[in-house]
Amino acid sequence: MRRAAAVIVAAGRGVRAGGDVPKQWQLLAGRPVIAHTLDVFARHTEIAEIVLVINRNDSDRIDQLGTEGVKLVEGGEDRAGSVRNGLAAVRGSDRVLVHDVARPLVTSATISAVIAALDATPGAAPALPVTDALWTGADGQVTGTRDRTGLYRAQTPQGFHLAPIRAAHAAHPGGAADDVEVARAHGLAVAIVPGDEDNLKITLPADFARAERILRGRDGH
Repeated sequence: MRRAAAVIVAAGRGVRAGGDVPKQWQLLAGRPVIAHTLDVFARHTEIAEIVLVINRNDSDRIDQLGTEGVKLVEGGEDRAGSVRNGLAAVRGSDRVLVHDVARPLVTSATISAVIAALDATPGAAPALPVTDALWTGADGQVTGTRDRTGLYRAQTPQGFHLAPIRAAHAAHPGGAADDVEVARAHGLAVAIVPGDEDNLKITLPADFARAERILRGRDGH
């Protein structure tokens, strides 16, 4: 059986999502978003260890979670710093999946697909091809169009062999959109595995309602 570590990045503030607390601590179907995300990885038979990267200001909220067996790490100054801290805490695995805590609807099948792809490549990540027409715009007006051929919408978890992605982060100057960008800047190949439309990233207030509808559908309610 393939085995990997999961680094779940949960140190951000997520201000666009609104609310009185960061989005990962807001309730989704009666439980914090972060709890749903942790559950998916904790139940997965190919995940050997979980590293949860949190903001130092959230340490008093951890008690509301069942984090037995989860290694807690303090986040960095930005997302890249938080990922580096998480990667440094991995001890028992040579493969790692980096996942955004705000994607609580990731499926076991997507996690398995990323891990399996690492048998043949240094990196792998789920993505969906862009199917909508693409425009440019300014001042509320369409100014042009763009070819969507070969464009994908990136998701997480993004998986890598541990030593190369640690080296990639150590060498990167910062400012990357995600870990795939960091990996590719270091010369690592990254394979695309099929993404999932339900694997949404909670970003705006309306995303909570959409995520809850998806959860209800999975539960048969």
